[in-house]
Amino acid sequence: METAKQKALEVAARMYQKDLRAPDVVIGADTIVTVGGLILEKPVDKQDAYRMLSMLNGKEHSVFTGVAIIHCCSKGGQLDTDVCQFHEETTVRFSRLSEELLWEYIDSGEPMDKAGGYGIQALGGMLVEYVRGDFLNVVGFPLNHFCKKLVELYYPPGRHDVRRVKHDSIPAVDTFEDLSDVEGGGLDPAGGIEGGPGGQAAAGTRGAEANGAVESPPPFPADLLGLIDGFKASKALFTACKLKVFDVLKDEAPLKAAEVAGRIDASVCGTGRLLDACVALGLLEKTDGGYRNTEVASRHLASDGEYSLHGLVTRHDDHTWELFTRLEVAVRQGPNAAAGGKVEDPAQSQQTMLQFMRAMHGLSKLTARRVATAFDLSRFTSACDLGGCTGALAHELAHEYPRMRVTVFDLPDVLEHVACFQPGGRPSERISFVPGDFFKDSLPEAELYVLSRILHDWPDDQVHALLGRLSGRCKPGGGVLVAEETVDEDPAAGRSNLAAALSLLVRPRGRGRSGAEYRDLLEQHGFRDVQVAAAAGGALHLLLGTRASPP
Repeated sequence: METAKQKALEVAARMYQKDLRAPDVVIGADTIVTVGGLILEKPVDKQDAYRMLSMLNGKEHSVFTGVAIIHCCSKGGQLDTDVCQFHEETTVRFSRLSEELLWEYIDSGEPMDKAGGYGIQALGGMLVEYVRGDFLNVVGFPLNHFCKKLVELYYPPGRHDVRRVKHDSIPAVDTFEDLSDVEGGGLDPAGGIEGGPGGQAAAGTRGAEANGAVESPPPFPADLLGLIDGFKASKALFTACKLKVFDVLKDEAPLKAAEVAGRIDASVCGTGRLLDACVALGLLEKTDGGYRNTEVASRHLASDGEYSLHGLVTRHDDHTWELFTRLEVAVRQGPNAAAGGKVEDPAQSQQTMLQFMRAMHGLSKLTARRVATAFDLSRFTSACDLGGCTGALAHELAHEYPRMRVTVFDLPDVLEHVACFQPGGRPSERISFVPGDFFKDSLPEAELYVLSRILHDWPDDQVHALLGRLSGRCKPGGGVLVAEETVDEDPAAGRSNLAAALSLLVRPRGRGRSGAEYRDLLEQHGFRDVQVAAAAGGALHLLLGTRASPP
């Protein structure tokens, strides 16, 4: 509401200076969309729009509009203003929407200039299940409330009866976490009044009141506090997965906290608080009947789902969490110091191996189809997935290219456990598993070699050794497909590669590389015509190089 008032006061002052007379009334309005205490502004790109719409998907959110009515007059050659403010809140619920529908809406281009990523007055209306409150408030201006306020102010009382009243206001914008740097902050109506949503300029928190300059406190650092507390959200998710809360609620729901506590052998009080935390994180839904999984939780956090990330979560909880407690050591002493030369108890090695394989299988299942289809690989009739682990990517390659036979080449200790990860308990007839070490043993013959999340694990000398072996084994016209998380050369580019960069700091080997570095590596080893693509929302950098004929 402060933004609406400051904008209106600015317009009044500008008009007074220009026309040398006071305008009768100036109206300012500012609209924001909030969900879970976060403010959603205009998306910066399609992926950002997808992120925003996913946060709103299947949930209620609030649309606030603050309105300032500035009555102006001239006294003693100076502009005098009388300010009346109010706000309107409307609750909007999105239907549970499919990925296809979300992307169809995003591809229409409409979300790109709309705060919150949608406009209810146009195509975005198809996303909305219901509106509780003033529909026009969601469009951008609460007309009904505005008209009532005008009646209060101007009829029947005259202006001399209007008192300056300090109204309660909606939370200031700076008490929310700002999810983008885009100027603005309101829904973008089809038309609009000056100072309305989508078109207003942001006003600072320092302004001149009628009785003189007043210094406001600094902006509330909500985003910083969220960052400081961020580990608590991760630990809540880790704990819920470890206790198999999402498995229980996938099989039986809704359940009360006491019922869930009985099934996971935990206290009722502690279980209730954990469940409420998961509701706040958008992982569970709470109704009068009890708690139930969201669609995302059933698909990705229950341990038995086809696209389950349960193994990845437990791996992070048991292994990565401990490594990151030694991040300071790694920063002070350099990469590899965080591992501390720790040797694992042999009795736990089998369990650790299975946990690692479950984590890799979950990640691979999530991205395998995107990797397999990023380029047209139909010219290859055979492929070898080096370090292919459970064969998740191999199955997608065989599915997408019916003429292709795929060999998974990995260490004997890994292949010992692959049977339990195969569809139907056994591999496809066109997929074979061959044990071996790709640094030492003879590589299986293939037209295409695949390195998915492999090269980042190794230092430069071993990467050169491996690519040199592939170059010698690969015939002219053959190819190598690389899929890697990359470390952006510009540290200001954002958080997308933050996890990868820090993980490489605390891990015992390997290093991060940019996409350009991976391309240069392929070209150094005789792979030409390198094609580049991105997959999984930009999480993976893909390169396909073709082996050139020897000079």
